[in-house]
Amino acid sequence: MDDIIVKYIEKPSLKEPVVVEGLPGVGNVGKLAAEHFKDVTKATKFASMYSKYFPPQVFVEENGVIRLVSNDFYYLKGTKKDQKDIIIIVGDYQGLTPEGQYALSSKMLDVVEEFGVKRIYTLGGYGLGKMIDKPRVLGAATDEDLVHELKKQGVIFSKGEPGSGIVGASGLLLGLGALRGMRCACLMGETSGYFVDPKSARAVLEILSKILKMEISFAELEEKALQIDRITSQLKEIEQVIEPETKGEDLHYIG
Repeated sequence: MDDIIVKYIEKPSLKEPVVVEGLPGVGNVGKLAAEHFKDVTKATKFASMYSKYFPPQVFVEENGVIRLVSNDFYYLKGTKKDQKDIIIIVGDYQGLTPEGQYALSSKMLDVVEEFGVKRIYTLGGYGLGKMIDKPRVLGAATDEDLVHELKKQGVIFSKGEPGSGIVGASGLLLGLGALRGMRCACLMGETSGYFVDPKSARAVLEILSKILKMEISFAELEEKALQIDRITSQLKEIEQVIEPETKGEDLHYIG
């Protein structure tokens, strides 16, 4: 097997499409946002990427049929005069190694570059390690003009700490895309990082929908957010019971 294989279902005719990428990561914010965007817009799958850089496994579907893990490409044609064509990249995994991350990100860019892509939005989570009621959307971009453009849409740009960065495909697509002359930005929803975070995914999609001048439904994400809220409420109740019992104890952990 080659290191990376791309199987095309079709090669759609697209005019300078915008790329939206969301793969598994912190709080699964990017994956959840991109998958929801793909589903509600009824985007059409046109290619799948398989690689030895993914975990060595297959998924078993509900009907008992297996499928090899993959990252997939979908397209969506703009339906209004001011709407761009869009390519959506979603998938099961990111690369297992730094080499794999670079190789997979480069291959994704090879695929989308064929369609004349000049703008990429990667979606992800910004882990805070605490519960967030109203997540903000933080951003990073490849040029100052794009930073100013996104600030007008409500994206927060804060001065990064020395050595801070964006790990994985959401960061590499920006850096490697910039080397190819693409303008790229990452939209990161604040999240605890403890759970799959539909509330943060919605915050990211609200910004993205304004950027892309599209209206999308958030009903499914709202239901998922309520389920997570119920779980966190139960955990808080458990903490309130446990804390008085353990207060003052000298607890030691090995791990």
